[in-house]
Amino acid sequence: QAFLAWLVDTLNQQHVDVLLVAGDVFDTNTPSNRAQELYYEFLCQVAASPCRHVVIIGGNHDSPSFLEAPKSLLKALNVYVVGAKCDAISDEVIVLKDQQQQPEAIVCAVPYLRDRDIRSQEAGESIDDKNRKLIWGIKQHYSEVCAHARTLRDTLNAPQIPIIGMGHLFAAGGKTLDGDGVRELYVGTLAHVGADVFPDYLDYVALGHLHVPQTVGGVEHIRYSGSPIPMGFGEAKQTKQVVLVTL
Repeated sequence: QAFLAWLVDTLNQQHVDVLLVAGDVFDTNTPSNRAQELYYEFLCQVAASPCRHVVIIGGNHDSPSFLEAPKSLLKALNVYVVGAKCDAISDEVIVLKDQQQQPEAIVCAVPYLRDRDIRSQEAGESIDDKNRKLIWGIKQHYSEVCAHARTLRDTLNAPQIPIIGMGHLFAAGGKTLDGDGVRELYVGTLAHVGADVFPDYLDYVALGHLHVPQTVGGVEHIRYSGSPIPMGFGEAKQTKQVVLVTL
């Protein structure tokens, strides 16, 4: 509650236009009534702030159906929710508009990609085969979503507007802490993707899953902001942060 109150104050003080939440809104598939109340109260407060848009993607802790249940209602507050991989690539590409209804940014809102979303199982395949197919599936999905976003920007004839990527995954070389509560994303595999999964024309990439704030592969514009509160004893002495991005 204290963090959410601080975040609303920060959005107001910094005149933030867009809030990106990169997954793991809740720590469980069945959040308590109190947790839900905090979530919806927060979104209503953000809607009344200078922040014009909120984009939320599902993480591995979240229930996609739970997150997406109020999707239509939240859209009226300019809150966009993508809980799971969409059947249509275009549904993961969100055009944000300014007060004059002119496009000001395009967001590739790619949620946590579940094993079944990106990989077909075959009899007799090894762990290495499975890992390779998972990574290929993640790369292929990002390639398709980001390509659609770039095509859409060309169609809008607005080459100056940024394209922002989002994701909930484990980037290769990412830092974790013992006891920080980070769970493996896929059973029997690490499936850590490299920074090359994100096309070089993305202006910023906001990632979730790892609790330690960090860049990916030393690339400044691909970042984990980290978890807003400690999730395990391993994070007791860690300084938490959110990332303010100017485009």
